[in-house]
Amino acid sequence: MLKQSFLDPGEAGGGQDPGFSFPLPMSVQGVNAHGREFSEETVLSFISHEISSFILRNPILVGIRLRLIIDLPEKLSLEDKDLKLVIKGRVEKVEPLRDRAASQKITLKFDGKYIIKPEA
Repeated sequence: MLKQSFLDPGEAGGGQDPGFSFPLPMSVQGVNAHGREFSEETVLSFISHEISSFILRNPILVGIRLRLIIDLPEKLSLEDKDLKLVIKGRVEKVEPLRDRAASQKITLKFDGKYIIKPEA
């Protein structure tokens, strides 16, 4: 079920960017703060037409480019294939989480281009 929510004023977008709480599994790929390539499984917390947010264990720096591969619901596929949304962007905000050791909330601003494709 999709649940519409709006960003808090303290979050990226300043509360002006309506979006959705959309808890879908996804993979995040990129280079971490130590300069090492990584791929980490996580869950999408929020998405709008400009930004997304999610939790990562890998240390990330503001400005780093990341690639998200989001598993879309089966209902969206006309051919009963697993669909993936592939989208890239730049890290806009990194917030350490006090209640989760070695985790941080990442806010990613999209480049504006994305791909929806069947899983290979």
